[in-house]
Amino acid sequence: MANLMHTPFYDVHVEHGGKMVDFAGWEMPLLYSSIIDEHRHCRTSAGFFDVSHMGRLRFSGRHARKFLDMVCTRQIFGMQVGQCRYGIICNERGGCLDDVIVYCFDESEYLMVCNASNRAKLLAHFAAVKGDLVFKLDDQTESTAMVALQGPKAMEIVGALSKEIPQLKRYRFAQKNLLVVKLIVSRTGYTGEDGVEVILGASMARAAMGMFLKDVKSGTSAIKPVGLGARDTLRMEAGMPLYGHELDEETDPITAGLAFAVKVDKGADDERIGRFIGQSALEAIAKNGPARKLVGLGLEGRRSARQGMEIRSGSRVVGRVTSGCLSPTLDRPIAMGILDAAFAAVGTEVEIDLRGTAVKSIVEPLPFYSMTSQKVVAAAAS
Repeated sequence: MANLMHTPFYDVHVEHGGKMVDFAGWEMPLLYSSIIDEHRHCRTSAGFFDVSHMGRLRFSGRHARKFLDMVCTRQIFGMQVGQCRYGIICNERGGCLDDVIVYCFDESEYLMVCNASNRAKLLAHFAAVKGDLVFKLDDQTESTAMVALQGPKAMEIVGALSKEIPQLKRYRFAQKNLLVVKLIVSRTGYTGEDGVEVILGASMARAAMGMFLKDVKSGTSAIKPVGLGARDTLRMEAGMPLYGHELDEETDPITAGLAFAVKVDKGADDERIGRFIGQSALEAIAKNGPARKLVGLGLEGRRSARQGMEIRSGSRVVGRVTSGCLSPTLDRPIAMGILDAAFAAVGTEVEIDLRGTAVKSIVEPLPFYSMTSQKVVAAAAS
């Protein structure tokens, strides 16, 4: 695949039989063995995910915090050192330019992790709205690597290297040294499982992470590499929105079920914080309630819904599917979709047009899967 970028783990993917595809300009593994096997291994043991294609933007300087508060829906002012915070970057209409995680190193230094497909767009947006604010923006995407270790055994494995990391709270991070390699380890992830995400220098990435995968081929390792395919089915079961599916520039975060990531009264009580881009539009949506809502959908039969398929009530189109799959954990088809608010109550019966065949579907609560769900644990074991 000509002209595609490679992460520091490209050779590792090829060595382990990864089926490589173009993803946002990066040559990435779709799968190694099968999506179902990799998905189930992450749910029962631990999965290794290369997420180095995601953007890593470092903000530092006098106005770094003020700028981030201007572009992000969450409040950055007052973040604790070592804290991560999930938020949205919006346009003036309240549509989502991207969803991001911000890491606080101190009151004048932050790291933003963004989606690979939106990195260039965000850099252009930030340059356009910077104004006279003084800060440095360093795009560290290609000089660093990022991996995720996710699954019920992930923290046990990480604990063998550091007793402190398993003590991290959710959405906290620590800076550690592994031999001569400096790591940023956060207790975050995108699978619905416990685990960590690790950022480290690109030049040492393969050597440092090789220890986790050294026994994979022998079949004795608790960790196996997982591709983009299973990453998608895992996040669907966990009800996590994906940019380009549940989120885009025409969809606001409140409609997408992310009201927790929007501080609609930001700056109201403290002029040091200020307002964020798109705040007026989101204040109106929060006040009046969204006209549409993101919901979970359970389908009859075995056929999966796909993005863009119509959701109907009788002859009326009331929404569209944003994501769908045959859930490897639940062993039934699930989907997410954005529906007219009047049809979004749990238990509402609708139909999905599967290429000319109307299939009954019931609105379900999100997430479909959670670590504490006894019903799901039992279903997975059966």
